[in-house]
Amino acid sequence: MDRHTSLLHAPTPIAPLVTFRILFGGLMCLGALRFMASGWVEKLFVEPQFFFKFYGFHWVEVPDSPGVYILYSAIALGAAGIMLGWYYRLSAIIFGLSFTYAELLDVTNYLNHYYLVCLLGFLLLLLPAHRAFSLDVRRRPDWQVSHVPAWTIYLLQVQIALVYFFAGFAKLNADWLFHAMPLTVWLKEHHHWPVLGTLFQLPWVAFAFSWAGALYDLTIPLWLSLPRTRALAYGAVLVFHGLTRALFNIGLFPLIMIFNTLVFFPASFHERLLRPLGYRSTDHFRPYTYPRWAVRCLGPGLAIYLLLQVALPFRYLLYPGNVLWTEQGYRFAWRVMLVEKTGYATFYVEDGASDRRTEVINSDFLTSYQEKQMTIQPDLILQFAHHLASYYQQHHGFHNPIVTVDSFVALNGRPSQRFIDPTVNLASITDQLGPKTWMLPLQTPAHRFNN
Repeated sequence: MDRHTSLLHAPTPIAPLVTFRILFGGLMCLGALRFMASGWVEKLFVEPQFFFKFYGFHWVEVPDSPGVYILYSAIALGAAGIMLGWYYRLSAIIFGLSFTYAELLDVTNYLNHYYLVCLLGFLLLLLPAHRAFSLDVRRRPDWQVSHVPAWTIYLLQVQIALVYFFAGFAKLNADWLFHAMPLTVWLKEHHHWPVLGTLFQLPWVAFAFSWAGALYDLTIPLWLSLPRTRALAYGAVLVFHGLTRALFNIGLFPLIMIFNTLVFFPASFHERLLRPLGYRSTDHFRPYTYPRWAVRCLGPGLAIYLLLQVALPFRYLLYPGNVLWTEQGYRFAWRVMLVEKTGYATFYVEDGASDRRTEVINSDFLTSYQEKQMTIQPDLILQFAHHLASYYQQHHGFHNPIVTVDSFVALNGRPSQRFIDPTVNLASITDQLGPKTWMLPLQTPAHRFNN
């Protein structure tokens, strides 16, 4: 066994995994309960008549209202089981499958931190985070361990570091660095804040926030990894995510990152953190050992997983044009808070066998939130066009419907410009992973912004 392999498999106290398990499970349980109590089940899954799907997942069906409540109850129960370490593996499976299924119901609900939750739920399934301070250990005392392989903690650290790094990497673009977009627009919306509201109107403040945000994302994993800078770095985590939570409506993401970054602290810190809850480290050295078959599978499997996590954010390089405009390669790449994008789309459906032609009222088919998301994302425009073709064929007797769209989008303060070729029959186009040639390129130079 070489030195690097030895470091990965060196026994390390289990406390960091215990903290991660409790905080992750607790936050996800509260999040699911909050989701149901806030009426979002009705707003996102009962009110809509049509749902947009991720590529390759059109088969995912949306349950009726009781079914969605059952789904989110399963998320809450699975998360609670993770937190308590109660039938941990089963709880992780229930949570992972139910949460992922819920996120596949409608692509307009996609958020980066939901994707992160899916990934962390998968990783926790593989880790022995229930082998101490859990209900599983209480019912099976022989499961108690004191140490786990070091790689189980490194894996979580690497996953968090990748999120930060690619979030920072995505900010290395002209809009963010040289025009402070979209922060120039967003900060001005908080002009009513005492004292800070006046500062937010000053151009240099938006530039300072933009550069500081990029520098923070690119370097914070390093500072959290170094013992001398860790405490100061975590202070920066609290300030950064606390400020973004106050300024922007980004849900649970700040709390997720505030909790997750604790995994960079040493085991002694976690033991002190858990002590008020009744945690006591054992004096007996009892390391957790993965079965030999699991080791053989986990090594190659996790290597492939990490390679995918590195490769996916770079897939935008396979497509022509500005990724902020085309959004090809945008999702699953940790592009956080990079765009202020508004648009409108007017659809026309024409009977291919007659001169019948109608203008579509989008609100007859979509909620206001769905319409807002659809108008700025080309794959959703295409999905909606196909739905309209099917609807008018079935309900209005149109033969070989022709669907075109008159669409305009404004990106990061630029003047609005045409988004989709209005002469293309979208009903005749099949969605695929290649470049969307029926999109029009971004024409407005980066230096021409609206005041």
